[in-house]
Amino acid sequence: MAPTAENVVVSNIKLERMLSMKGGKGEASYAQHARSMVHLLRETLDGVRLSEEEEEVPFVVADLGCSCGSNTIYMVDFIIKHMMKRHEAAGLHPPEFSAFFSDLPSNDFNVLFQLLPPYGGVSMEECLASDTHRSYFAAGVPGTFYRRLFPAKSVDVFYSAFSLHWLSQVPDVVLDKRSTAYNKGRIFIHGANESTANAYKKQFQSDLGGFLRSRAKEIKRGGSMFLVCLGRTCPDPTDQGGAGLLFGTHFQDAWEDLVQEGLITNEQRDNFNIPVYAPSLEDFKEVVEADGSLLINKLEVFRGGSPLVVNHPDDAAEIGRALANSCRSVSGVLVDAHIGDQLSDELFSRVASRATSQAKELLDQLQFFHIVASLSLA
Repeated sequence: MAPTAENVVVSNIKLERMLSMKGGKGEASYAQHARSMVHLLRETLDGVRLSEEEEEVPFVVADLGCSCGSNTIYMVDFIIKHMMKRHEAAGLHPPEFSAFFSDLPSNDFNVLFQLLPPYGGVSMEECLASDTHRSYFAAGVPGTFYRRLFPAKSVDVFYSAFSLHWLSQVPDVVLDKRSTAYNKGRIFIHGANESTANAYKKQFQSDLGGFLRSRAKEIKRGGSMFLVCLGRTCPDPTDQGGAGLLFGTHFQDAWEDLVQEGLITNEQRDNFNIPVYAPSLEDFKEVVEADGSLLINKLEVFRGGSPLVVNHPDDAAEIGRALANSCRSVSGVLVDAHIGDQLSDELFSRVASRATSQAKELLDQLQFFHIVASLSLA
């Protein structure tokens, strides 16, 4: 007997508890994108004020939306070693360093902590040369980054990669049948009507505004923020670029397959929406300037490449599986909660099948763009 689903809508409170902010596209893909932007991160770090020799306060780094993979440790280690080198070059005694790894309470912090190398407690030179010991104290901070997480004026460097495109919630009007923004027949903003797009954009503006106001209170004078999120090059928000191809094509059609086969109802499909918004440069800039508490040191669109990691580009089935796996790594926890594990398996199987039939087009067209921002206090 085919699996069926009850009509369960994930509440926004439950969404916050369960959603992985990293929205991981897989460790390999994340590493590829993150490490390609190291030169931009280095520019941001070169603008951070160095600690005075007599100061006895730690230099604090916070990774927001850290997830639980090894790449977050790699990036924090890079930041701290770079700041150690800057202190050394300036002839300053390096401070002690603290790193805070922050994500929603659903994040598996135990896995992350097990990946942390032991604290070295050795000289700066040994720390810089060591890959087996860490040169900083570490702690986890559970909570949403759209609200306050740290004491005022306590953080030198904020780092957040591939997280800010996740909204705190699906806009209420998108799920309201009485609203012109009701996203009937769709599970994402891509290809939706103007009212739906405006609802998503308004939610993004509200969320990013909350993020910026919180960080402006928490960052030290002379500190900096380095932020990366999915972005788009088209001014029209209903064209979500790479995110649109990921969620608005084969993934979208797979939901329709389940409806047509009677496994779920139209209403069940319409009550599921992906809480992601890929902003344009102008979208991002408008929110920063409207808030006014932070200055833009750098803001650009970065071509991030394809999220599909495949060993055999000529193997259509492998490409199909890669797309399904990418969709699942990002949205699987939400799909499971909405229609259950069995139907989730059915859904992603159909995503793989549909993507396999369009494998060449996917490899040619599925490219992600990222917004890269470097900000400091105004």
